[in-house]
Amino acid sequence: MLPYLKLIKFDNLLIIALAQFCIKYGLFEPFNIAITLNGIGITMLVVATVSIAAAGNIIIEIYDREDSGAKSLLQGSITEKSANRLFIVFNIIGVLIGFYLANLISRPGFAALFIIISVVYYIYASYLKEIIAVKNIVIALLAALSLIVVGIFDLLPAITEKNRASQTVIFSIITDYAIFAFIIVILRELVKDCLTIDKDHNVGIRTVPIVLGKSRTTKLIGVLTLLPIAAVIYYIYTYLFSNSKAVILVLALVVAPLLYFMIKSFSAESDKQFIHLRLILKLVLVIASISLLLYQFVLI
Repeated sequence: MLPYLKLIKFDNLLIIALAQFCIKYGLFEPFNIAITLNGIGITMLVVATVSIAAAGNIIIEIYDREDSGAKSLLQGSITEKSANRLFIVFNIIGVLIGFYLANLISRPGFAALFIIISVVYYIYASYLKEIIAVKNIVIALLAALSLIVVGIFDLLPAITEKNRASQTVIFSIITDYAIFAFIIVILRELVKDCLTIDKDHNVGIRTVPIVLGKSRTTKLIGVLTLLPIAAVIYYIYTYLFSNSKAVILVLALVVAPLLYFMIKSFSAESDKQFIHLRLILKLVLVIASISLLLYQFVLI
């Protein structure tokens, strides 16, 4: 069972699901925002999203296996045949649920979104991952889209002239979080590239650490970390400055870990250090997701 959970990157899927549920029950429900999906509907949307993401993780692992010349996935635990079957099953689940939900909210065209994401994962695994920087950006965009999709399916169909202003404010918050997630995932992918630099070099994949060197990349990661820190501080100043408790929480739980990550990234060299850095970024994503549940206490 554990190899299959590793294959679909179950921990990353949990973060996606957590973020989507927190958007629904942290932003939509407390503020009585006009929505189109009930509890069952949002659960189906989460299942569809994580199914497509799971399929994407599987196809990436399959192509990684082919590039490295290994005979099986995850050190012999899973055969390529089994992985391909899972890839097809997860894609079918995601696309079918997406098609059902799109018709449920009377927006059949929205079903194409899940098909497009599935295709992007396939193109990424077979081609885009070999293009320096593009591979990092594509994964980050897909992560950001997993948040925006909640607004697309649950918020947009319920917009009217009367509620447009309030709906737009909520959607802008989702967009802000999606941008934050995009930056964090970019950093996470760069850290991951530092971890897999030897394997990537052996199979001929050009990554940022291979082109710049691991030492320069760690410095780049440290500098880029200033972006999410600056964004969060701006967010605090713009929206939360009047609420001292919220300011302290965000500084302690989001800014402080990012500052710690930035400091540690400059001196990171070993795999153990990079694994530690990656764990910090996952923690930041979890905390950011949970913070969505606090808006009802800050803004109401």
